Amino acid sequence: MTNIKTIVAVSKSIDALKASKELQQQLNHPDIDFVLFYCSAVYQLDELAAAMTKYFKNIDVVGCTTAGEFTRDGCEQKSIVAIGFSSKYFTINAKQIESMANFDIVDAQNTINELTEKCRLKEFAPIKENSFLLTLIDGLSTKEEQFLQALNSATGGIPHFGGSAGDDVNLANTHVFYQNKFHQQAAIVILINTKCPFEVFNCNHIKCPTEKLVVTEASIDNRTVYELNAMPAAIEYAKLLNIDINDLTPEVFSLHPLAVKVGGQYYIRSIQKVNVDDLSLTFYCAIDVGIVLTAVDMDDIFNSLNTKLENITQRFGKPELVLACDCFLRRIEIEQKELREQAKSLYAKYNIAGFNSYGEHINGIHLNQTFAGVFIAGNEFKEDSVNE
Repeated sequence: MTNIKTIVAVSKSIDALKASKELQQQLNHPDIDFVLFYCSAVYQLDELAAAMTKYFKNIDVVGCTTAGEFTRDGCEQKSIVAIGFSSKYFTINAKQIESMANFDIVDAQNTINELTEKCRLKEFAPIKENSFLLTLIDGLSTKEEQFLQALNSATGGIPHFGGSAGDDVNLANTHVFYQNKFHQQAAIVILINTKCPFEVFNCNHIKCPTEKLVVTEASIDNRTVYELNAMPAAIEYAKLLNIDINDLTPEVFSLHPLAVKVGGQYYIRSIQKVNVDDLSLTFYCAIDVGIVLTAVDMDDIFNSLNTKLENITQRFGKPELVLACDCFLRRIEIEQKELREQAKSLYAKYNIAGFNSYGEHINGIHLNQTFAGVFIAGNEFKEDSVNE
């Protein structure tokens, strides 16, 4: 039997039973004991849960719904992407957070303690130096910032990334999958301990700031801005772009984002939708009165990512896998600019696999219009460093 570290599988069948069977056939290797999957919201989720349970007996399976999927073969939609991890190179433990709304610092510490203790009992590799965290969160929960801030207080320096589940831009229902069922208003925290060198990273393609808008009326609870510069938010944003308010669509949001400046860096706050009843704007990230939103010009979407991955490759060698969460608005930009072939080439070069998300997480921060991931090297840690 061939020695493997990871296997990436994909099914484009929208029949839940057939798709699950195809994934199982592709991931059928005795060393695979953990499967992470990302699925389109097109599936009947109860049927998919039953089918995945049927075909992946005695294997831990977690996942979430998406706003698009991708592998080394390029961008996908209405598909399932699954990644199998070998027990020879990874030991993985996951825990569901059933209620994000009530998750606090004590819960965070208990979660991390439970995951690290399970890992420690396996005596696989040092935890702090050889581990990273992956979070999957209900993407319409509006609780990401609260949850991630609490979790980050307990990680003890373990690097962390993740993504918010999507639903093919229907903005209706997003789900995470844990212990044979799909769940809402929930999160999954996954601790991945590995013998492979890795680096958690993120990047965006902001080029430069242009004009500024001040949030003068907003609701923190539902992430909605009612006024920008004391004018109805949608009207002021359309005026900035010199377009009709009826032309404000996700395609426009992806090409003309707004950002906030934190610690000298700009981070995008993506617009989710225009609310036609009051001409307000709802966002995918936290928003508040007094925040200055800055319009930003965008660079080539692939330049910063390619540079980042090339730099990591020079230090670690070729990747085994780049596991990623990429904002669905970046996928929309790729489609609008007809860059699917360029995307496919880049994904193949670095063996990138993952899903398009409604928000990205990096070390306790909730981001938008960002590529967040982990570069897992094809080689292994030296034996003496593993045993330190």
